[in-house]
Amino acid sequence: MSGTSMDAVDAVLVDLSKQTPALLQRCNFPIPTALRTRLTATVQGENVTLKQLGELDIRMGNLFADATLALLQQSGTAVESVRAIGSHGQTVCHHPDPPYPTSLQIGDPNIIAERTGITTIADFRRRDMAAGGQGAPLVPAFHAALFRLNDRNRVIVNIGGIANITVLPSDPYKKVSGFDTGPGNTLMDTWIKKQQRKNKDDSGRWAASGEVDENLLSTMLKDAYFHKTPPKSTGREHFNPAWLDKILKRHKKRILARNVQATLCELTARTISSAILEYAPDTDEVLVCGGGVHNLALMIRLQMLLETMRVVSTEEFNIDPDYVEAIAFAWLAKQTLARRTGNLPAVTGARHGVILGGIYGGYK
Repeated sequence: MSGTSMDAVDAVLVDLSKQTPALLQRCNFPIPTALRTRLTATVQGENVTLKQLGELDIRMGNLFADATLALLQQSGTAVESVRAIGSHGQTVCHHPDPPYPTSLQIGDPNIIAERTGITTIADFRRRDMAAGGQGAPLVPAFHAALFRLNDRNRVIVNIGGIANITVLPSDPYKKVSGFDTGPGNTLMDTWIKKQQRKNKDDSGRWAASGEVDENLLSTMLKDAYFHKTPPKSTGREHFNPAWLDKILKRHKKRILARNVQATLCELTARTISSAILEYAPDTDEVLVCGGGVHNLALMIRLQMLLETMRVVSTEEFNIDPDYVEAIAFAWLAKQTLARRTGNLPAVTGARHGVILGGIYGGYK
C-alpha cells in the first residue's frame, strides 16, 4: 500500500496461518519523485484530465507490481507459494459525504495480477460505501482481531498522513469503534518540505525547537471536521497546503516557521488525545503505529496529554509500527477470499457487514 503520506510503497510478505500474523519480509519501495509530485498535485485538486488519471492508474499498478516482485526476490519466495496480494492502492479522492459518496484508489489490479501471476484483491473501500458507510477506516477490524484483550481497554492510534483511532473495549459485549481524528503527519511534512526542502521532521526536532502559537492553534481547531460526530473520515482533499495557507493568511502577525511546525505538531497531538478522552476516557493503553511513532516530540506530547494512560509503540508487542496497515490489508484480502466481512459497521457507519474488494485472478 501507499498511504496519505505518499512517501513510498510498503510491501510485506505475511504468514496468516496463525492468529498472530508473522511478518516474513518487508520492503519500502520508493515512489519516483516525478510520479509523487504528480500524485500530490492530483490529490490536492489540481486539474487532471481523464487521460492523465488513467496514466497514473497504470503507472501505480506497475509500481505496485514492481514492489511485489522486489519483495519476493529479497525474501527468496516463489510466486507459487503466495496465496494472494491485498492491494490498498493509492487514494487520490476520498469524499464520503452525501449525496454522492465516493473514494478512488488507483493502481490497476489487473496489471498487478498479470505481471505477478498472483490473485490480487483490491478496491476495498467502495463496497462499504455502497452499504452506506464511509469506506474508512477499515483497519479497525484487524486491530480488533490482533490487539483486543478482555483485561484492559486499549486504543490503537495510527499516525500516517491522516491519524485515526480504534477503540478496543475490554468488555466483549461492547462494540469496537473508531474514526479519523484529522491530520497526522501530512501538514507537518508539507510545512517542512516548503521551508527546508525535507520530506519529514526527523524525531520532531524542528517542532521541538519552536513554540506553539495558541492563537494559530485555536483557529485550526475551529475547523468543522473536528466537531463532527463519528462515523467520519477525511484525507488530503481537506487537510492540505491550501488549508494551511488559508489559515496562516488570517493571521496578520508573521509567525516564525519553527513555531508553525510546533503548532502543527500540537494540532495532531491535541486532536488525537481529545478524541480518545472524549470517546474512550477509561483507556488503559494507547498503542501507536504509523510513521508518527518516530516523531519523538509528538509521542511525548501524547503521553503528557493522556497522562493516566500508557502510550507505547506497537513494536513493544512485536508488531512493526511502520507496517501495521500493510499487514492489515493482507489480512483483509484473506477475509475476502474466505468470504468473510471485513468492515465494522460501528466504525464506518455501514448498514451491515460486507465482503470487501474485487478479486482479480492470477495464474495459479
